[in-house]
Order: sequence, then structure tokens, then C-alpha cells
Amino acid sequence: MATNRTEPISNAPLPKRLMRPLEEFLSTETLGGILLLVAAVAALIWANAPGDSYHDFWASRMVIDLDVVSLDLDLAEWVNDALMAVFFFVVGLEIKRELLRGELADPRRAAFPVAAALGGMIAPACAFLALNAGTDGARGWGVPMATDIAFAVGVMALLGNRVPVSLKVFLLALAIADDLGAIAVIAVFYTDDLKLEWLGFAVALLGLTYVMGRAGIRDVIVYVGIAIVAWVAVHESGVHATIAGVAFGLMTPIKPIFSREHLSSSALDLVVQAREAEGRGGPGDDDRNAALRDLEELARESQPILDRLEHALHPWTSYVIIPIFALANAGVDLGGDAISAAATSRVTAGVAVGLMLGKPLGILAFSWLAVRTGIAALPASATWSHILGVGFIAGIGFTVSIFVSNLAYTDAAFVQEAKLGILGGSLLAGVIGLAALGFITRPSQAAEGGGARVT
Repeated sequence: MATNRTEPISNAPLPKRLMRPLEEFLSTETLGGILLLVAAVAALIWANAPGDSYHDFWASRMVIDLDVVSLDLDLAEWVNDALMAVFFFVVGLEIKRELLRGELADPRRAAFPVAAALGGMIAPACAFLALNAGTDGARGWGVPMATDIAFAVGVMALLGNRVPVSLKVFLLALAIADDLGAIAVIAVFYTDDLKLEWLGFAVALLGLTYVMGRAGIRDVIVYVGIAIVAWVAVHESGVHATIAGVAFGLMTPIKPIFSREHLSSSALDLVVQAREAEGRGGPGDDDRNAALRDLEELARESQPILDRLEHALHPWTSYVIIPIFALANAGVDLGGDAISAAATSRVTAGVAVGLMLGKPLGILAFSWLAVRTGIAALPASATWSHILGVGFIAGIGFTVSIFVSNLAYTDAAFVQEAKLGILGGSLLAGVIGLAALGFITRPSQAAEGGGARVT
């Protein structure tokens, strides 16, 4: 393989204004990855305990009758369809942020992680189909395509400051581009029995949301109500309901209501008003409180709505929703018969090989091709060995892979085999990636990645 490389896009330190949200994102994902692991282990223990309490619990049904439509789902379906819609809403926010002002905003900077993500989707799917084409299990080709951001970031965090910041940014950009591809696969290939009247209603609600935003309507409760109705419409349309979350995330405004200039001038006036009112004593208390409330609203509305929502919801999705999803879906049978069946299953092998080998090799090959053709450049302080190591870590596909396996198969046996492939493939990919990066990196490389340390 040729080792020539073009000059890095930039060797300059990442702007401080970008480092704080990056640090918050990484720390949230790291702790979220730990909770996700705990939940997955708990699910495995619970599912393999004597009796059927695990499956009986998640099979319990909850019905909501809305007259026009009745939602009759078991608890696992409520988690996968409703709670995960919130998760995908946050994913939509992250995608829009990256596309408009993050690593994916600059075509030159975006080309490298996008090419890597494309290879990290195509190669695993091809590896899976190489083992399953023409069989009943072939529908699961989308299962090994995904990267679990929380687990991947958590594994990389184990190396601390030995990993250059540029590699952490690359992993995040790759995973977000991968999420965008996974969403497209879910919407296009895992949608059955499309009902156009419900889909049209959902699109109309999205249009109404856009018009309301342009008209300056800011009441969050109104948008939440519309989002819930849109979720029901998408659910009934045959498109997976989580797509509604993504759509609303992508429609969330990224520009603040008030500009920085307006904030600077108006904030000073309000502070002066509050001080003057405080000096008047008793009668001025109401005026002071009113000025402080106006100052609070001014500060809040001077932040982009997208940032506020992501900051508020990201901990909930990482610390609550994704662990609950893992608890509801990671409980697979590890008994002798199940392991024996998985050992000879093409589905299990296809998923495991796709994640463990297809993912890193696809990422390496497509990113190398992008650099070789001049479309992209390697991140600062990164080598091809680094990219291969990150590729293995990106082979941890847990959350979205399990999600896709539930969509791909109606046969419980195939779902079981796919999940065992996900667990095995993700574990091996993570261990290999961690060992590879640990061997390659040096403690001093953090400074070479831009001078900032992120843990």
C-alpha cells in the first residue's frame, strides 16, 4: 500500500470555542458507554436466569386508544419505537450541527470521514452478503453497517491523552456520517406496507412546523404536541417511527433568535435597569425582577435552539434511553443450544465478519482512496495505522446494529443469531482496536493533535 499523503488540512489548534462542546460530548458519550455496557451485561444475566421473566416482562403489552388510531405495542416495541425516536431526534440534531458548522461543514474536511463512513458501510454489507446471498437471512445485510458512538468513544477514552484530538474528532465525524447512512438505509430498505395517507399527513405536519418556525413561533409545548402527532402518523404510515425524530432534529433551527450584537447591547441595558430598580428599594423589586427575567430570556434566546435542545437531551439519551434500549434488546440466550446454532449460522458469521473485518478494511480502503485521488487529506497527526485502529473501534456496532436486526427479521431465530454476531463481532473489534491504538500511540501525541486534551 502506498504511504504518500497530502498535507494535513490544518496543523493549527482547534478553536477553543469548539473544544468545550467537544469535551462535553466526549465526556457524556464516555459515561454513556459505561452505562450501556452495564445495561447490556444486566440484560444477558437476566435473560439467562431461570424462568422467562425477562421475555415475559418485555412482552407485556400497553395499549393507547386514540379513537382515530390504537397503539397496541409491547414494552420492547414502546422502547424501540417511542423512546428511540427521542434518541434519533438527538442524532438528527448532531447531524445538522456537524453539517452546518462542524467537521462535515467544510467539503474538504468532510471528505475524509464521509469517505471512511461510506467504506465502513459498503464493505460490511458486502461481507455479510458474501456469506448470506440467496438465503433467508440475506435481509440482514444492513445489520453490520452501524457504529455505536457511545461504545466507540468509551473504548477510545480508555487510552486517555495518548490519542490525538484529531483522531477523536475523526471518529465522531465518521460515526455521525455513519448514522446518516444508517437512517437512509432504515427509511428506504426496511420500510414495508407503506400507507401514503398517513405519510402525507406526517409530511404536512413537518411543513406546518417549518412554517411556524419561519413565523417566529417559539412555544416549545406547541412543537412537542405536533411532534407527537407526527410520530403517530409516521408509525402508522409503515415508515419506522424513529424517522420522525430524525426529521424534526434536522428541522431544528441552528441560528439563535437574538444576535450577539443584540445580546451585548440589550444585556447591558437590562443590567442597568435592574441595578437602578434595586436602588429604589421595596417598590423597585418588581421592576428589578422583571428586568432579570428579561435578561434570562435574552440570554436563553441568544443561544441556538439546536444547541439548547442537544445540551438538554443528550444526557437523557446517553444515560437513560440507550441503557433502557440495551436492557430491552441485548438479552439473548447464551445456552449451549443457542451457541451451537450461532456457531454454524451464516447470519451470525456474516454480522461478526462484517463488523470485525469489513468495517475497518472498508474505512481504511475508502479513506485511502479519497486521499490518493486528492479528494481528502489525512487528519493532522494521524497515520494510516491510526486510521486502521479507529476502523476497528468503529466496528463496535451495538445499539444501531441491534435496532436494525429487529427491523430486518421477523424470525426470532434470525434475530437471536444476528444479536450474537453483533455481541461477538463488536467485542472482538473493540479489543483489537484498543490494542492496536494502544500499541501505536505515544503519550506525547496528544499535544501533536492540536494542543488540547480531551478525556
